[in-house]
Formats: sequence, structure tokens, C-alpha cells
Amino acid sequence: MRVLIDADRCQGHLRCMNLAPGVFDCDDLGYGVVALAGPVPAESEQLVRRCAANCPEHAITIR
Repeated sequence: MRVLIDADRCQGHLRCMNLAPGVFDCDDLGYGVVALAGPVPAESEQLVRRCAANCPEHAITIR
């Protein structure tokens, strides 16, 4: 599984970072970014799905 954040849609609510801090982080402007360079670890997949479902802007894409 890989995860992406659409920078044009993200409004900086940072729910993703609060739910899965090892997967998501924030940039210098306070917007969400993916902290992983590769695939999401199996133990974090459920959290990532939860993050995508809870993103108010639907900025998180799972592949």
C-alpha cells in the first residue's frame, strides 16, 4: 500500500498526523505530508485507511 496527499486539497487540519504520526507529518506551512519514502508498513495500513476516511478535504489517496 502507498499513500499520497493532494497538496492542492489539504487544508492543514492534520487529522492524519494525529492519527498516524509515523506515516504523516506536516510541512513548514502546517499542511499534511507523507513521512514515508516507500510503502506503508502492514501494521499501519488500518490507521492509514482511517486517516483517508476522516480527512475532511478527501486529500488522502491510497494505492
